[in-house]
Amino acid sequence: MDPFFHKKNSLESEGKNEYSSPYIQGIAMEKYQILAFYHFVPIEDPHAEVKRQKKFLQTLDAKARIYISPEGVNAQMSLRTEDAKTYLDWLTSDPRFSGINLKVDPFDEHVLPKLTVKFRKSLVALGISPDPEKGGEHVSPQKWKEMLEARDEDTLLLDVRNDYETEVGHFEGAERPDIRYFREFPDYAERLQKVKDPAKTKVMMYCTGGIRCELYSTLLKEKGFEEVYQLDGGIIRYGQEVGDSHWKGSLFVFDDRLNIPISGKEHTPISTCAHCDNLTDAYYNCANMDCNELFLSCPECAEKLQGCCGEECLGTERRRPFEQTVRPKPFRKWYNYMENKKCPVST
Repeated sequence: MDPFFHKKNSLESEGKNEYSSPYIQGIAMEKYQILAFYHFVPIEDPHAEVKRQKKFLQTLDAKARIYISPEGVNAQMSLRTEDAKTYLDWLTSDPRFSGINLKVDPFDEHVLPKLTVKFRKSLVALGISPDPEKGGEHVSPQKWKEMLEARDEDTLLLDVRNDYETEVGHFEGAERPDIRYFREFPDYAERLQKVKDPAKTKVMMYCTGGIRCELYSTLLKEKGFEEVYQLDGGIIRYGQEVGDSHWKGSLFVFDDRLNIPISGKEHTPISTCAHCDNLTDAYYNCANMDCNELFLSCPECAEKLQGCCGEECLGTERRRPFEQTVRPKPFRKWYNYMENKKCPVST
């Protein structure tokens, strides 16, 4: 039987198009599937693997952002449901990728602009290459919930995502380092070692899908922290398996959705508009193409400033047209914008 999808026998007679997987069960399948996975495995010729992946995916209705390195693979994708199954069958038939750490979400459209498969020297832009085999202990979502409820003053709940991610959502009581880019974490680890006793401090570390914790936990272990735990499958799997218990706000994701409720339920934003005090978790890229700053805005302020982060950018000529939507999509390069609008572009 296919290890990822199988049609439920009880539904076949009802004519419903529904599937289950180890990570989503009982959820009606939408037109597309969003796949997220990473896998640390030696890849002798990553450039050849880039070509192999791209060649196969070009035969499918797929959009993706896939990075392949000598360390392994890190992928975010959206595919039609039938093509998601085809791709996973093909991918996991290769013994190197049979143990991928997969997260699946159904959606009604593509969430990435194009198919991108690239070589990278390392899977996470950390600036160093720690050994993930020497990282923290993986904790299931259910066990993580229990640990949250039993947490004491010697336990540090550590959110290792960037500040714009943690602003819209995080676990209650989490330490949220003031970092803007992944590469700033090593400096934070140095500072943490000086203010926390590594021998006495238990660290509970989490991120979006798990890959950052694989590397960041190794760094903390190297700094002498003896007890380091990481949420297996990240926030995504916690939301799918446990729900939003002990979670506040929404989850920032690196695709067209920008942020989502972690359990599919309605949620209350915890972040505020950059221009007023209204609660919002809607992110915009500044319409000024020479700025492109990512900022939070309520619909009223977004319309008033035509999608710009401030008055100065509103007065520039190189502005993308503003379209008021409930959930704005991230910045698109001009040729992608025009292509999506079915408009001819002069060259």
